[in-house]
Amino acid sequence: MGDKVSLKIDARTVHGKKVKELRRSGLTPGVVYGPGMEPLAIQADSAELRKVVASAGKHTPVNLTGVKRHIAMIKDVEYDPTKVGIVRHVAFHAVNADEPVNAVVPLHLMGVGESAAEKVGLIVLQSLDKLEVRALPMELPEALEVSILELAEAGDRVTVGDITLPKGVELVEHVDGRADEEDEEEERPTITDLVVATVYEPGALAAANDAAAGDATDESEVEAEQGSEEAAPADTESSDSAK
Repeated sequence: MGDKVSLKIDARTVHGKKVKELRRSGLTPGVVYGPGMEPLAIQADSAELRKVVASAGKHTPVNLTGVKRHIAMIKDVEYDPTKVGIVRHVAFHAVNADEPVNAVVPLHLMGVGESAAEKVGLIVLQSLDKLEVRALPMELPEALEVSILELAEAGDRVTVGDITLPKGVELVEHVDGRADEEDEEEERPTITDLVVATVYEPGALAAANDAAAGDATDESEVEAEQGSEEAAPADTESSDSAK
């Protein structure tokens, strides 16, 4: 949190099909946009940009230096479909250092393999791996951590409410606005109720996986049967015309 990731950028005058030559020369095109500024076409060293994308993701601010100085978040990355890890284009969204921003950050389980549950052969399965948070750009955490050390029995779980948020960081909760009047007095689940990880018996988990696989097979068989039935009239018509 607050660690600086920097990238030197230069103004880009090459556009359209000519960017192919730019990429061949070891530079990657991009754009910086944001409130109160005209979109700025940029280029950056391809190798350095790959390192920045890998380390910053979309939740760590990047200090852009060079032709212009901006604090920005990576909003979109276009990869080469034929070459693994090669960035074709990147879009940065400039932000103000003193204004909070939203970002999706990963969730990390702490104490994996050390919980009482795992020591007796139970399985801890993570069901939520990221959360949206709001904070000042330089206070955004690289990840949120939640301990599973206290998990001991099948059915035990940790929720978002068990996460200790860093100072200045808050969770973002989206309201769908579909509350019914008759349900207004009912206590509705909140973001803190979301389950991050749950303890399962190995046998129960295997049975659930087998059941899910069976349902998928049944659906495939139904679709195949429906396809055969739809094709049958066509075969009949072909047979009749042949007569």
